[in-house]
Amino acid sequence: MRHTEFWIRMRHQLGATYAESFARDFVIAELGGRTVCEALAAGMDTKDVWRAVCTALQLPPTVR
Repeated sequence: MRHTEFWIRMRHQLGATYAESFARDFVIAELGGRTVCEALAAGMDTKDVWRAVCTALQLPPTVR
């Protein structure tokens, strides 16, 4: 998944403003105790980051 697609999905699920805030501030254990932004900056695969977001937010399987 490209970064562009990742951010489209984030904004679709959380709204433009909250998606950015969530990505900067919310620490996810599945990402090694990092935020979304930190995980992406560290080079983690966007699919893995998206799956972690889905788990953290308990999004339905159809969204994953």
